[in-house]
Amino acid sequence: MIALLGFLTIGLFLALTMTRRVSVLTALVLVPVLTALAGGFGAEMGPMILSGLGKVAPTGIMIAFAVLYFSLMIDTGLFDPLIRGILRLAKDDPLRIAVGTAVITMCVALDGDGASTFLITVSALLPVYKRLKMSPLVLTGVVCLGAGVMNMIPWGGPTARAMAVLKLDSSQVFTPVLPAMVVGIVWVLVASYLIGLRERRRLGTVSLPATEPEPELVAGDGPGTPLAPPRTRPLLTAFNLALTIALLAGLILQVMPLPVLFVIGFAIAALVNHPSWEKQQELLDKHAKSVVLVTTMIFAAGVFTGILTGTKMINEMATAFVNVIPDSFGGHLPVLVAITSMPLSLVFTPDAYYFGVLPVLAQTAGGFGIESAEVARAAILGQMTTGFPLSPLTAATFILVGMSGVQLGQHQRFIFGWAFATTLVMTVAALLTGAISL
Repeated sequence: MIALLGFLTIGLFLALTMTRRVSVLTALVLVPVLTALAGGFGAEMGPMILSGLGKVAPTGIMIAFAVLYFSLMIDTGLFDPLIRGILRLAKDDPLRIAVGTAVITMCVALDGDGASTFLITVSALLPVYKRLKMSPLVLTGVVCLGAGVMNMIPWGGPTARAMAVLKLDSSQVFTPVLPAMVVGIVWVLVASYLIGLRERRRLGTVSLPATEPEPELVAGDGPGTPLAPPRTRPLLTAFNLALTIALLAGLILQVMPLPVLFVIGFAIAALVNHPSWEKQQELLDKHAKSVVLVTTMIFAAGVFTGILTGTKMINEMATAFVNVIPDSFGGHLPVLVAITSMPLSLVFTPDAYYFGVLPVLAQTAGGFGIESAEVARAAILGQMTTGFPLSPLTAATFILVGMSGVQLGQHQRFIFGWAFATTLVMTVAALLTGAISL
C-alpha cells in the first residue's frame, strides 16, 4: 500500500509538471502532502517536512549566495573574455557553441559536484546564448549531458555510494567501466553536435555587431543583466578573477563547506565592488528575483523528499521494484539494472537507490552467481549519473533550470531521450568490454 502510494506520488508529480498543469513548486509541496494525508500520515507530516527542509537548508543557502556571487561577477564583466573567446572559436555558430558547452561542462564537472558545475557553466554561458538568441533549453540540455556522464567519476556521489554500500573499491567498480565512460563522453559530443546542428538550422549563423547594444533585459531579470555597462577597471577585474579562482579552488579542495565559502565570497566581492551601502542594496534588489525563484524551489524539493522518506514510501518502492523481477531475468540482472538505472533517477533519490535498492539487487544477483561489483557498475551507468540533471529529487537540477529560466518539464521533455541514449550507449560499451555481462 505504501509503495503504491509512493509510485502514485511520483507519477502524479511528473504528470502535472510535464503537462504544465501546475508549477513545479506547487506540485513539489501539494502532491506529497495530499498523498501523505491519504495514507494516514497527517499527524507525523510536520516533523517529516521539517526534516526534509533541514536537509536541503545548506543547499538553499549555498545557492542563494552563489547566485548572488556569480551574478555580481557577470555584472562586472569578469566572464566577458571567456564569452568573447567562445564566440571567436565558435565563429558565432550555434553548432560550435553547443559542442563547446559540452566540453566546458565536462571540464568543470571534474570536481564531482553537480551544483557547482551548473552554477559555473550557466553563469558563464547563459549570456552567450542570450546574445545569439539560442534556446536556453539547448544550454540546459547540453550541460545536462556533459555533467551526467562525468558524474561517474569515483569521487562523485553515485560511484562513491555504490562502493561504500557494497564495500568495494574503485578498481572493482569504476576502472572496468572507464572505457564505457569514454564512449559516453564521445556520445555526448556527438549528441551536442546534433543538437547544435538543429539549433543552427533554426537560427542560422549569427553575426554580432562589433559594438554591442545596451542589454535589453531589465534589472532583476537574472544572471547576465548588468546594473550598468561595465567599465574597464584592470585592478578590480584582477581582484575578481583571483577571488573567483580562490573560491573555485576552495570548492574543489573542500576547505570549508560550500555554503560557508559562498557566503564569505559574496560578502567580500560585494564590499570590494560596491563599497557603499546604496550600491550593495541596489545589487541585492536587482538579483532578488533570481535568488527567490531558485531557493524556493530547493525548499519545496525538501518538502517532497522529506515526506517520501519519512513515510517510508521510498523504502517500500525499492522493495516492490525488486520483488517484480522474475526469476528468469536473474541471470540478466546487470543489463536490466543498467537499462532501468537512468529512468529510476526520477523515482529514487541517490541515497534511496544506492543504500536501499542496490544492496537488495546485489544480494539477488549473488543467488545467480553474479558478483555484486557487476551490479554496482551497471547502476552507475545511469542512476543519478546521466539521470541526475533531470531528476526532481536533486537540488542541483533546480539550479540548472532555475538559473537558465526554463521549466523543469520542458527541460525533461527536451533532453530525456538524449540522456537515456547516453546510458544505452554506455551499456553497450560495457557489454562489449566485459564490464557487465548479458
